[in-house]
Amino acid sequence: MEWREIEIFLTLAEEQHFGRTAQRLQVSAATVTQTIQKLERRVGAPLFERNSRRVAFTPIGREFYDELLPGYRQIEQALASAVAAGRGITGTLRVGFSMPWCGELMARAATAFHAQHPDCEVEITAIQLSDYLGPLRAGRVDLQLSARPVEAPDMTLGPVLFRESWSLMVPVAHPFAARTAVTEEDLGDAEIVGIGGDFPKPLREEWFPSVTPCGRPISRGLSVLQWQEVIPLVSAGRGVSPAPARTAAYYATPGIAFVPLPERGVLEFGLMWPNSRESARVRAFVDIAIDTARVHARPFRS
Repeated sequence: MEWREIEIFLTLAEEQHFGRTAQRLQVSAATVTQTIQKLERRVGAPLFERNSRRVAFTPIGREFYDELLPGYRQIEQALASAVAAGRGITGTLRVGFSMPWCGELMARAATAFHAQHPDCEVEITAIQLSDYLGPLRAGRVDLQLSARPVEAPDMTLGPVLFRESWSLMVPVAHPFAARTAVTEEDLGDAEIVGIGGDFPKPLREEWFPSVTPCGRPISRGLSVLQWQEVIPLVSAGRGVSPAPARTAAYYATPGIAFVPLPERGVLEFGLMWPNSRESARVRAFVDIAIDTARVHARPFRS
């Protein structure tokens, strides 16, 4: 049997309609009819019962279908695996993320990716803000979803997957907590708890500015190495901290109020990977991540 004959027989078995089968396979209805007739002559018995209203298996047709389908599926899977191997979409892809909502999006993308490329495993790893590009440069992750801006000539800055508005985390006893919003100029009256370590300078200034729009200095308080460490310090009254608005949904605590900071615009979250390690695996995952973000990366409204 030729491969096209198998496809036409199995598709007709699913569609139970000659016209729909022809449309699905992009062939003429006459080709479907002639192919089935040719198979029936070879078998020596009808495979389908036809009338003006329906197409249905004969007992021989059903038996033929049941025995043919597993082999067809096995060949399809072998072909898909061979194509994936030829494109390099095998092995393990290691994906990093900086914030929990980034991790959730990457986990969804990994599920979709593995469904299309079953020979490639995906490992999801959290990265620390204080070692922002370290895992990428050390080869511990192949690409990551994290906040921008970042200046790194050795990195490819891929697509932005979503954007987040800003809020200000303040202790509940802080005067700002009673407001409906704060401004960037208000930051000159506060002390900011920030991230230390190897946090990229452009992103540091975007996230934890050193001066207000009018040039007033903003006091820097304690610096920590992990984002989770900011939360208890703010709650204890050791300072305030700008934060993506979605933080309130993940780190809500009785000691902290989240006050909108609408003047600051948005914070972009995008994919990035080392220039030297771009691969078919990375490109395929990026494409799927873009599609996943269109469905699941909904804007968060504070």
